Amino acid sequence: MVKKSLFALVLLAQPAFADPPLVSEVQAEKANGYWSFSVTIKHADTGWDHYADAWRVVDKDGNELGLRNLAHPHVNEQPFTRSLSGVQIPDGMTEVGIQAHDTLTGWSDQIKIVKLP
Repeated sequence: MVKKSLFALVLLAQPAFADPPLVSEVQAEKANGYWSFSVTIKHADTGWDHYADAWRVVDKDGNELGLRNLAHPHVNEQPFTRSLSGVQIPDGMTEVGIQAHDTLTGWSDQIKIVKLP
């Protein structure tokens, strides 16, 4: 009985393994010196305990240029698209990365590279 209880405790202490959010499409547009991004994300949201809760625009060194928080789960809306405007991109930068975040696994290792038009 002790072995089963110990095994259950170890399982509870382990992080749940889940697929990270996937950035599937990005549209970028510049107007009046600022950039707007529309980002489509696919994620197996299960509810408030596990959902894609943000995405960000990063430079090639991983520095954050813009952040879009997502206020609620999208369980029945997959994939979903959300926008962010007013992003300042340094002159001469020709590409950025889009990285998604979820409440369980944090920032995804996947960064979608976007060439700026």
